[in-house]
Amino acid sequence: MEVIVPFSTDRPKSRLSAVLDPDERAAFARAMLRHVLDAIRAAGGEPRVLATGPVDADLACPVEVDERPLTDAVNEVLDARRGDDGGEGDAGDRGEGPVPVAVVMADLALATPEALRELFAAGRETDVAVAPGRGGGTNAFVASHPEFRVDYHGASYLDHRRIAAKVGASVAVVDSHRLATDVDEPADLAEVLIHGEGRAASWLRETGFALDAADGRVGVERE
Repeated sequence: MEVIVPFSTDRPKSRLSAVLDPDERAAFARAMLRHVLDAIRAAGGEPRVLATGPVDADLACPVEVDERPLTDAVNEVLDARRGDDGGEGDAGDRGEGPVPVAVVMADLALATPEALRELFAAGRETDVAVAPGRGGGTNAFVASHPEFRVDYHGASYLDHRRIAAKVGASVAVVDSHRLATDVDEPADLAEVLIHGEGRAASWLRETGFALDAADGRVGVERE
C-alpha cells in the first residue's frame, strides 16, 4: 500500500521551543519521521514523503516537495491518484475497485508496525479508515473512495466523518493509543519515553531527556 507521510520543514515543532532549540527541534522532527517510515515499511507499506521543502536527510524513499498548506497538498495527491487509475484499481490490494492510499503523519513517535497493520487492514475492508488523534485531529487514514477528500482545519476527525458521509463512503474508526499520540507539546515527550521504541525515543534519551516523577506527576527532565 502506498503511504503518504506529510512533513513540515518550516520551523518544525515550534511548540517544543521551551525544551529544544531550533536545531534540536529539526533533528527531533527528522528522528520521528524516520521512526514513522521504519514502522510503515515493517508493516508492508511503501512510504512517500510529502514535504513543504527539501529534506536534508537520506530517507530511502521518494520525497515530493509541495509548499502549499496540508489540506491542499494531500488533496492534490488524492486527485492525482484517482486520476491515474480512473477511480478503479487492480485486484492487488482490495479485489476489484479503487486501490487504497494511506496518509500517516510524521510525528507519530509511538507508531508501531502492528498498529499500522491494523489501520491498513481496516482500510482494505471499508471506503475510509481513520485513526483519530487526541483533541479531534486526524493522525492517519486509509481511503479508497474516489470522492473522499480531506480538510485538516480544526477538528478534522469530525470533518472527515462528515465528508465521508456526504460522498456515501463507509467509515471504520481505528482506536489506537499509538496512532492517536502525536508529539507537539513538551508534555508529549513523557509519552515517548514511557511507550516509545525506535529512533524518536532513542534520540530523546541520547539528548539527555529522562522521566521525572516529582510531585506525583510524570514529566520529563533534561540532564
